[in-house]
Amino acid sequence: MNTPFDEEPHRRPGLLSRLRASFLTGIVVIAPVWLTIWLIWSVVGWIDSAVLPLVPQRFQPEQYVGINLRGVGVIIFLIFTVLVGWIAKGILGRSLIHFGESVVDRMPVVRSVYSGIKQISETVFAQTERSFEKACLIQYPRRGIWAIGFVSTTAKGEVAERAETGGELLSVFVPTTPNPTSGFLLFFPQEDVIMLDMSIEDAAKLVISAGLVYPNDKDPSQPPE
Repeated sequence: MNTPFDEEPHRRPGLLSRLRASFLTGIVVIAPVWLTIWLIWSVVGWIDSAVLPLVPQRFQPEQYVGINLRGVGVIIFLIFTVLVGWIAKGILGRSLIHFGESVVDRMPVVRSVYSGIKQISETVFAQTERSFEKACLIQYPRRGIWAIGFVSTTAKGEVAERAETGGELLSVFVPTTPNPTSGFLLFFPQEDVIMLDMSIEDAAKLVISAGLVYPNDKDPSQPPE
């Protein structure tokens, strides 16, 4: 006879519980793969639909092979983009860009749209030397509370001159969770910034996952293997 103080025997999960666990595990495995393939396939199709109509009919690959080859528009777009970038680096290209931007600056509405899109493009497709340098640990929003940050550069100009600090001042971007594209730009004395060994990518994963994904998921207290 069991009493209220007796421990209940350990019960094995039923068939439905095991099936549910297997189904969720399968979703975790399949979803990223399927979404990645679908996204790439959709982007390739979108680029094809935007580029191929601009190609003369006699040069369309469908005229020769008889089928719609997905991805041809992407290849044409890449070749065209590389060619434009190569021309833009030269003296003639820079002169044409400068002339075109001077014309756009005289158009009130177009000027605002163009400057906004240009700023976004330069931010998204920034060169390597303009990317974050290191992941770091800082005390924010007050001492005793730690946050992940990304060191962008050493503060310069008026910010560095007017800040009341004896040493260098570092520009640190503190991202929000789970969207790391938004956050705060803060300036910290170099001695208050602890550099981390983890890569920028690992630190971003840690922020996006709200602390669930560590660089070393076997033992977060140990450095990455």
